[in-house]
Amino acid sequence: MHSMTATPALATRPPLPKRPLPHEKTPDRPGTSGARPHPQRDARVDNEIGPRAVGAIYQTSISAYEVLAVIRDPERASSLLKRAALWAVIVRDIMRADAEPYAVGDTWTTSDHLVREGRRFPAAFAPAA
Repeated sequence: MHSMTATPALATRPPLPKRPLPHEKTPDRPGTSGARPHPQRDARVDNEIGPRAVGAIYQTSISAYEVLAVIRDPERASSLLKRAALWAVIVRDIMRADAEPYAVGDTWTTSDHLVREGRRFPAAFAPAA
């Protein structure tokens, strides 16, 4: 009968392999600078923002809003919304005369209605004639 107090011989066992570091944390591999590494996240963000581009006007069950800016920088969006966020939209309530712009992080739903499309790209300035 074997004793429960006997110590196993450690010299007979091979050492366990070490887990490799994830590629993001490996210092010998250079990172891709300027690349957008997560296309699925970008597609999800596009779906959540919906057709809200700069200049768009949309209506919800509460009010109507004009989009003043779309923030896609997660750090800036998080600081504007004061929570973890990948994006934020700065809007102004057009139904109130005294409305101030503020940031929202509400996703686009089927109950939201686009009244006027915004511009997807900044307008090019034409020289005056």
